[in-house]
Amino acid sequence: MNTRLIAARTLVRVLDGGQSLTSALEHTLQALENPKDKAFVQAVCYGVCRYYHRLQFILSQLLDKPIKDAEIYALALVGLYQLAFMRVKMHAAVSETVDATRKKSWAKNLINALLRRYLREQESFELQADLNPSALHSHPKWLISRVENDWGSENAARIFHANNQLPPMMLRVNALQTTRENYLQQLADLEIEAEAVETCPSAIHLIKPVGVTALPNFESGAVSVQDTAAQFAAGLLELRAGQRILDLCAAPAGKTAHILESQPNLDCVAVDIDATRMERVETNLRRLNLSAQLIVGDATQPETWWDGKCFNRILVDAPCSALGVIRRHPDIKLLRRADDLIALPALQAAILKAAWSMLKEGGLLVYATCSILKAENEDQIAQFLAEHADAKEIPFDSNPAKHGWQILTGDDNCDGFYYARLRKVSLAA
Repeated sequence: MNTRLIAARTLVRVLDGGQSLTSALEHTLQALENPKDKAFVQAVCYGVCRYYHRLQFILSQLLDKPIKDAEIYALALVGLYQLAFMRVKMHAAVSETVDATRKKSWAKNLINALLRRYLREQESFELQADLNPSALHSHPKWLISRVENDWGSENAARIFHANNQLPPMMLRVNALQTTRENYLQQLADLEIEAEAVETCPSAIHLIKPVGVTALPNFESGAVSVQDTAAQFAAGLLELRAGQRILDLCAAPAGKTAHILESQPNLDCVAVDIDATRMERVETNLRRLNLSAQLIVGDATQPETWWDGKCFNRILVDAPCSALGVIRRHPDIKLLRRADDLIALPALQAAILKAAWSMLKEGGLLVYATCSILKAENEDQIAQFLAEHADAKEIPFDSNPAKHGWQILTGDDNCDGFYYARLRKVSLAA
């Protein structure tokens, strides 16, 4: 089957069906046998989602009236993406995309005409796109407004640019099995170019991404794929042998695993509300030869699953808008709505309050999100501190947040991330 058509049908499941790109592609790629076809379809789907708002604007300028056929509309986006962003021969991009319309003669003529017109007037259309903020940044208007309001137009522009870049492939070395230096040497022996990340002792940056099957000893747990920003969590917990640790909203267990790799002599409990995602936790820990007590439970209702024994350390890996990981999941820009963010701060506050009740006096709680919005991050912590006299913030040296540590997308090649550290202190006189 025509790979452009396969990509278009996959995109329809995202654009019209509201399915995540990860889920839609999983279904698509399983049916493809040729690795080159898989790579092409994946690149096109990610690319169209990444630059959807720019492509959508240009397409609207090319059309006299909207395309009502969802599949043909997606094909038009696929064609424009190839011409604007891919190193595909122009005649091949046009002819293959036109052929993908199959027996719809009206669509064949339409796609052929609009793609050829774009090629003739490309510079003009691109200049028009640069004058439209949503097309310029390739983000929805509401998101541009929210980020600019929080961080100013200059920082926001940097965030939008970072969101539209291909994400780096970062590895986390399992300290129980090897050292970072040894693993770097193993990669070098296989001629896989990589470098240590100076800001994080467990992190390695692959200069060019490779499949995990190419990584030495991946299946036996020597290494995991995890962004640098997410790897800071374990170190911020100040782990010590014998501690009782709680990881709330733990799936898919990247941080849980790192906690156990950092200090294996722990009593670690991992909780997540989603039973299916908890199965992934079990799978991931098994590959790494790690174990924790896994509980399917609601973080806001610990009375339904907690045994009453308080924890020395708690990681609240809070559910969030995920706006800090758009570069890895560009469909977030298409699927997330402004209204989706209304309920999130209340849920985060409820989880924080519940977690605090399970923390020992003198214990440490680390709050984390992969968001860049203040309402989910520093404002959340400010409100929590105002309501809990027994909470003392442990500040970070330098960061753009009044409370906690805000990593903006692209800073030090990291995903957008937020951390806050809270110590539970005695209120006794």
